Amino acid sequence: MSAPRLETDLDAVESNTRTLVGLLGPRGIRVTGVTKAALGSPGVAAAMLRGGAHGLGDSRVENLGRLAAAGLDAPRTLIRSPMLSQVEAVVGCATTSLNSERVVLEALSAAASRRGLPHSVVLMVELGDLREGVLAADLVALARVAATLPCLVLAGIGANLACQSGVVPDQANMDELSRLVAEVESATDATLPMVSGGNSASLGWALRTDDVGRVDDLRLGESILLGLDPLTRQPIAGLRTDAVSLVAELIEVQAKPAVPWGLRAQSAFGTPRGRPGTGVVRQGILAVGHHDVDAAGLRAPPGVSMLGMSSDHLVVDLGDHGAVVGDELAFGLGYAGLLRAVTSPFVAVVENARTPGGSSRPVTRGRRPSPASDLGASYAGGDSNREPR
Repeated sequence: MSAPRLETDLDAVESNTRTLVGLLGPRGIRVTGVTKAALGSPGVAAAMLRGGAHGLGDSRVENLGRLAAAGLDAPRTLIRSPMLSQVEAVVGCATTSLNSERVVLEALSAAASRRGLPHSVVLMVELGDLREGVLAADLVALARVAATLPCLVLAGIGANLACQSGVVPDQANMDELSRLVAEVESATDATLPMVSGGNSASLGWALRTDDVGRVDDLRLGESILLGLDPLTRQPIAGLRTDAVSLVAELIEVQAKPAVPWGLRAQSAFGTPRGRPGTGVVRQGILAVGHHDVDAAGLRAPPGVSMLGMSSDHLVVDLGDHGAVVGDELAFGLGYAGLLRAVTSPFVAVVENARTPGGSSRPVTRGRRPSPASDLGASYAGGDSNREPR
């Protein structure tokens, strides 16, 4: 089997989704399964839906196109504000999009009107992390605009925290979100069916609070795929952390000095970190590098420690591990590692499942998802089972 490769256990993805749905459901919160770190994989999306996810979300129109082509029967949300250049494709591929700009809402309305295809919008409000969202003082005015534009449905409001500045979702900012719902509903004389309280970083608040307020949706990706809390990068109790791994092949195993020798300067990627230890180590080199994965997002297997990485080589201390040239080692992944690996053209993707409805199969990486310019024609009002062109 090809290496390096990402191996995804779809049963683990389904299990993690089911666990989170079971924890959040009694609190009145639905799960939107986010597929962006799986490059919009229909297999991963289907596993999330089997686990009870209410809908699917992705930040890339191209990935939503893959999900639309797969014919998955679930709401599809673009979780990044649409580019003006992609509004036709957004209306064709997504049932809902997150928005913060009037000009984009007007363009979406025009695109939806041309196609006779209603499009739902969730307005994003800034709660301190300084990424997307209008200021609270401007939300009602934007909501009034969205509520009056033809072929747009004002579906709700939402927020995002802990992505740009690390601002923690807490009772104060979540209460503010609920308060703003009441303001918008009063100003538009409408009831908002969705209040999206953030991403996996909001889980701690959602599971501990005595009052979720109006929050009824979380957009979960990292917690489902990796079983980790984004605020701490620590495992979440009850979730599997082995759903995705990166497998690489050893191309050299040699006994070498632990410490480099000779005059030293910058390495290919800046100032090299010091290598621990003395004497001789059993050094292994794996055929994977910065081209393929973020070194900070890798967890070495037991008994192995990472010594450094260049473009195409990962250098490790094998310790007492008995691996030889040609053997493969499986590494755990953090979010940064997964995101880089899944988008590398050099990393194969294999999805495995044992449950009915899943199968062990390689995922073709020979071509990228269709360009956004093709997606509007491919999916808007057309056959949802067609492959991307």
